[in-house]
Amino acid sequence: MVTSFWSSRFGFLMASIGFAVGLGNIWRFPYVTGENGGSAFVLVYLLCAFGIGVPILMAELMLGRQGRMTPPAAMARVAQSSGAGSGWGWVGYLNLLTAFSILIAYTVVAGWVFNYLFAAVGGGFSGTTAASSNAAFTDLLASIPALLGWTAVALGLAAAIIYAGVQAGIERAVTVLMPLLFLLLLGLAVFNAFNGGMPETLAYLFAPDFSKLSPAMLLAAVGQAFFSIGVAMAGMMMFGAYLPEEISIFRSAILIVIADTMVALLAGLVIFPMVFYNGLDPAGGTGLIFQTLPVAFAQMPGGQWVAALFFLLLSVAAITSVVGLCEPLAAWLSERFACSRHRAVWILVAAAMSCSLISVLGYNVWSGVQVFGMPLAGLMDFLPNQIFLPLGGLLIALFSGWIADRAASRTALGLSGGGFALWHNLVRFIVVPAVFFILLTGMWD
Repeated sequence: MVTSFWSSRFGFLMASIGFAVGLGNIWRFPYVTGENGGSAFVLVYLLCAFGIGVPILMAELMLGRQGRMTPPAAMARVAQSSGAGSGWGWVGYLNLLTAFSILIAYTVVAGWVFNYLFAAVGGGFSGTTAASSNAAFTDLLASIPALLGWTAVALGLAAAIIYAGVQAGIERAVTVLMPLLFLLLLGLAVFNAFNGGMPETLAYLFAPDFSKLSPAMLLAAVGQAFFSIGVAMAGMMMFGAYLPEEISIFRSAILIVIADTMVALLAGLVIFPMVFYNGLDPAGGTGLIFQTLPVAFAQMPGGQWVAALFFLLLSVAAITSVVGLCEPLAAWLSERFACSRHRAVWILVAAAMSCSLISVLGYNVWSGVQVFGMPLAGLMDFLPNQIFLPLGGLLIALFSGWIADRAASRTALGLSGGGFALWHNLVRFIVVPAVFFILLTGMWD
């Protein structure tokens, strides 16, 4: 049983929003919005986020609070109390495997962010051209010592936070980091409003193009809603285990999804004005951050400071997400092997650094290695994101909608009869089919 709890609703919300808001939100959501009809996509996304994302997020927080243990033990405990077999605990193990699989790849990319933050603070983008920017990124990916070193920085910072505990570590850190992230976003967005490129950005992101409404756009919206909120990665279930009874799961889930969406939209107002003002290509994906934007920073007045603030923003988003991935893994190690949190954190760091070497080598020495017809780096992205995540989410939805005891779920959620019936039917008849469709589509791709 967990013995630590969030001391405040604000601390829990900051930790959960920090976990949900990651590097993918900062660049992917605005780009997908622009390519799929602007505000038409946003409307469809919001329907998916609140119709699918909120119900499954509520389910995961509920299971964590009911079980009051790490995800495998919590799932097994709730299953047994519902008259089902303890074998449902394997859903928790799948969530932990997903978290670890994402962690060993995500910390490498987070390391890139810290490398660029260091370069920005040192004025490293002065005089940068498209050719030199591409060369710098290529050199970074080719350097194994550099990649491992910056990966260690990212993992070490997150480990230091969870090493201190739930309240003294995670809660204290996120109550500083997340307001800082919001202030940086707002400040950079205001700067761009006066610097140029904002009219083009507003047209790109928000001009409705309903001609792009299609099954492919619906799938993009469902996928973005499901994956950006952070469910089925063990973190939300673990955070739910620390959640005091008096905090409303429904209200918290709504606020988490709203904040996650607002951060993603604000990120678009930060990134794309710089891109359009400098005549750069907005369709850059990861390269937009690490290859295209340094060119923009080099061309704008005060670009060194803007670059430093921007990569500081990305660093905060990266670290809070890594914390959310690390916490359930460290808690499980402590619970499973009856060791202290401090020892569990050291074990996790050693395991994550060792396995992250696979991800690092996938960008250079093993870049030509093919597994099931995929490059190694592609496989490490495909398995957790296209298979483990939707499968874990599907099993959580199936369990909470069809297996878990209804009376216990109603009590845990604190919903009235009508509110609980709405949530329960959404999970059973909307979320389960939608996530199953996402899983099949991901496997087909």
